[in-house]
Amino acid sequence: MTGKPFRLSRRRMLGTGGAALGAAALGTPVRLDANDGTPVTLQLSWLHSVQFAGSYIARERGIWHDEGLDVSLAPGGPNAPVEPPVVSGRALVGVSAADYTAAAVAEGAPFRIIGVAMQKNPFAIASLPENPVNEPADMMGKRIGMVLANMPVLEALCTLNDVDIDAIEIVPTQYSAAPLLAGEVDCLLCWATDLPVSMAVQGVESVTMLMADHGYVLHSQTYIATDESLRDRREQLVALIRGEAMGWEAYRADLQAAVDLTLEAYPDADLDPQAQLLQAERQVPLMFSDLTDAHGFGWFTEETVAQNIETLAVLGRDVSADLWDRSILDEVHAG
Repeated sequence: MTGKPFRLSRRRMLGTGGAALGAAALGTPVRLDANDGTPVTLQLSWLHSVQFAGSYIARERGIWHDEGLDVSLAPGGPNAPVEPPVVSGRALVGVSAADYTAAAVAEGAPFRIIGVAMQKNPFAIASLPENPVNEPADMMGKRIGMVLANMPVLEALCTLNDVDIDAIEIVPTQYSAAPLLAGEVDCLLCWATDLPVSMAVQGVESVTMLMADHGYVLHSQTYIATDESLRDRREQLVALIRGEAMGWEAYRADLQAAVDLTLEAYPDADLDPQAQLLQAERQVPLMFSDLTDAHGFGWFTEETVAQNIETLAVLGRDVSADLWDRSILDEVHAG
């Protein structure tokens, strides 16, 4: 499942008329010649699931075909990082996250963030109703289960909310709800769209404190491209992101159809239909907002960029606003 908490630790985005167009796109799949359109690759950030259903819609319903592209969707995973294929040119665009991109740029990678699928970061603190974490201060005196690679995330949340991290007992765990359900920890650091979903499927109610509601403002599931592609392959970038926008609007218009398409496209991925639908529902408020309703899917502003820069500084990443380039979105949503 972007960007997802740090991917190695976890399993490791149209204007007027877009929703109607997207809903129509969820009709009969369009079967295309493999050589029909310019071949490009979109490198995903994790394994196939409904997390990327908007992309599946754009591909399977012929949206990208109509844009002149033959798009391959390369799955990510613990052994398939996003950045190398994009740097090498094997992938035109990658699905990453602002912190990963900032780290890569610090190492010399020529990346720009050209769109933002998740307007709100999905990192969360999950707990049980009998011992809830409703705000960051509630973590003090509690045991938090987490993969240690995500320590910078917890440290940033504590810094942003004046919480003494030394007052929290950190328990290294696998990325699973089991330690919380077994009473070994009081809360978990996770994505709001996965471990709380897995508990809900088991019939377990949980409390999810979204870190984005407490100052952790960091773009996730972002689209990255190189400076060279922005210079030399703009038409392809516009076509790919336009297809993404249309696919994700179709996703929002009919979540069940998006889930059904995901299950049909990847029957060997061992995806649970109930969990996929619940995840799809919980992704919607993270991906769509008043900002995207006003300007279009994937949008960002100078203000949201400034907020990201502040959070990245807390994470120890010094970046400037030119890490973000909105010129592709300007063309996608023009008019």
